[in-house]
Amino acid sequence: MKASLNWVGDKAFSYKSNSGFDGFIDGAAKDSDQAKGPSPMELVLVGLGGCTSYDVVSILQKSRQDVVDCQTELTAERADTVPAVFTKIHIHFVVTGRQLKPAQVERAVSLSAEKYCSASLMLERGGVEITHDFEIVEVD
Repeated sequence: MKASLNWVGDKAFSYKSNSGFDGFIDGAAKDSDQAKGPSPMELVLVGLGGCTSYDVVSILQKSRQDVVDCQTELTAERADTVPAVFTKIHIHFVVTGRQLKPAQVERAVSLSAEKYCSASLMLERGGVEITHDFEIVEVD
C-alpha cells in the first residue's frame, strides 16, 4: 500500500491513495473555516470507523442477516499533552434490518473488534481503550 502527499500551503496537503482516490487533509481543520479537509486525526478516526463498519456489515451478511443500513458513530478522547494521541474511543453501531438477531449483531461487533479490524487492533495495541455498543432498528 502506498500514498503520496503534496504540501499546498499553510497546514494543508493534498493526497493521493494507492487506489487512486485523492483529497485534502488540513492540520488547521479545527481552527479555521478555510480548512481544505479533515485533520489527520479525524481521518484516523474515520478510517477506524470504516474498517469496523465494513467488518460488521460483511459478517452479518455472511450470517444471512437482512441488513439494510448501518450507521456508525465514533466518539474519541485525546490526551491533553503533546502528542495528543487518542486515549479512548467509543464506537456505537446503529444496525437497521429485518428480523436481525441481537446475538448475531453482538457477534459481528465482537469479531470485528477482536479479530478482523486491523485499525482497531493497531490502536488498542498502542494503548487506546476502545469500547463498542449497538442498537438494532427494525424495518418492514
